[in-house]
Amino acid sequence: MAIAVKDASTAAAKFVQRAQAAAPDYAKGVSGAGSHWQTNTVAANDSYVAGVTAAANAGRFAKGVTAAGGSKYEQKASTVGAQRYPQGVANAGPNWQNGTTPYLQTIASLSLPARRPKGDPSNIQRVQMITDALRKKKLGG
Repeated sequence: MAIAVKDASTAAAKFVQRAQAAAPDYAKGVSGAGSHWQTNTVAANDSYVAGVTAAANAGRFAKGVTAAGGSKYEQKASTVGAQRYPQGVANAGPNWQNGTTPYLQTIASLSLPARRPKGDPSNIQRVQMITDALRKKKLGG
């Protein structure tokens, strides 16, 4: 006996409608749950690594990108992404500043050798000093 199921368009409409109505429940559910999320997420690190490694070894990332295709990327980025980008950047401003400040301070603390004429190979040493300092900062050294 076949199982009776709703058609996909009816199910999709219900999914969207119910998800939009659930926004207050979502906000309530995540409020105060940060430490629980952090503890469980850190504890799941080995499972995360195993899952990502298995997916990478099986080529699932490339398969997913290929299945979605470039047209889906363009369509979603030009509609949903373009609509959300300005507000997302505005909301992220303070976090961006906090995350960037230590790196700007690292650059400001460097004393670079004098710039040489254009094309002089020693100019690369200036770049290397900045690269090394930023990498050290990132890795906590």
